[in-house]
Amino acid sequence: MKLFRYLAKEVLVSTAAVTLILLLVILSGRIVNYLGRVAEGKMSFDFLFIILGLHVPSFIQVILPLAFFLSLLLAYGRLYIENEMSILFASGVSKVKLGVYTLGIALFVTAISATINFWVSPTFEYKAQEMTRSQSQLTAFDFLQPGKFEGSGQKATYIENFTADEGWMENLFISDTTIKSNQRIPTQTLARYGELVRFAEHDGLQYLVLKDGVRYEGTPGTGNYSLTTFDTYAIRIEDRPMQDITAEEAQPTLSLLQSSDPKLVAELQWRISLVIIVPILAIIGLSLSQVNPRQGRFFKMLPAIILLITYLGMLIWGRTALEKQIIPAQLGLWWVHVIFLLIGTYTFLLFNQAFSRKSAKLPKNKESRHA
Repeated sequence: MKLFRYLAKEVLVSTAAVTLILLLVILSGRIVNYLGRVAEGKMSFDFLFIILGLHVPSFIQVILPLAFFLSLLLAYGRLYIENEMSILFASGVSKVKLGVYTLGIALFVTAISATINFWVSPTFEYKAQEMTRSQSQLTAFDFLQPGKFEGSGQKATYIENFTADEGWMENLFISDTTIKSNQRIPTQTLARYGELVRFAEHDGLQYLVLKDGVRYEGTPGTGNYSLTTFDTYAIRIEDRPMQDITAEEAQPTLSLLQSSDPKLVAELQWRISLVIIVPILAIIGLSLSQVNPRQGRFFKMLPAIILLITYLGMLIWGRTALEKQIIPAQLGLWWVHVIFLLIGTYTFLLFNQAFSRKSAKLPKNKESRHA
């Protein structure tokens, strides 16, 4: 058990480190995308970090198998370079026993992957979809910042401040267009105060209520130009239909099991594949991690990564083929795993030299002397 704990520590610590690095790389790309949406007024800044946190399990479910495979290569490669593996084999630890230990570590990672794929990730994705749906119901006025113009071109909005007590918008400017006689006419509205009013009893009907203002409509210098002063003026905010949550990633695993929809079947096969891939990669990684100290620990990294990319590429293609019903649902993605399980078995047999051993033969001249 001491040996198993030692190997597990080496692999799992490396897996955690690689997972964190890959996660940060993915999150940095997403943050740039979300910051652009915040700048466009399509998302609040607070919502950015919430939605990123909810998407983390979905990122980890793909990252974890890759991180485990790379960590296995790095950790075992270091043991070979520093001749620790040679000492283990000389102490009576067979390569088969090393394989059993490696599969034990892989089963632990598999259990974590199964928990994330079948429960944690769908739950968090559902909450992310819910929050995204609620965020889509917000209007441009929910994203307004005092002293800053929002929008571009003919459509722009500006508020000077919020009142301290009531929270009213103060000194508003709204530039927009209205359609009359099939013509788009520019309008500008200025008001001393403004407030968003929602009527929950009327399916969330929303109005922007303006106080003490003036409204300009039309093009200055033309006959259809008008000016209207008002004490109270209400502008109806267009309703946005609430969409159902239909994303495959947000569906519970039990719902996927009961569905015959090709997209949901493909999603179920994908979740299962990200779990099954871990022990198969463990077998392949164990075999490819064996290096000569003179070769360096990264000698077999390139062919291992090529094999990994091929594996994932075939799974992604198979998922797309399932969605388009190019391959039958009964076949699923199992054929991909069978192919790489055979590859893993073959590489392990080579690693263990199970079929390369030959009985030693004496030279002919020595055989004659003994005769």
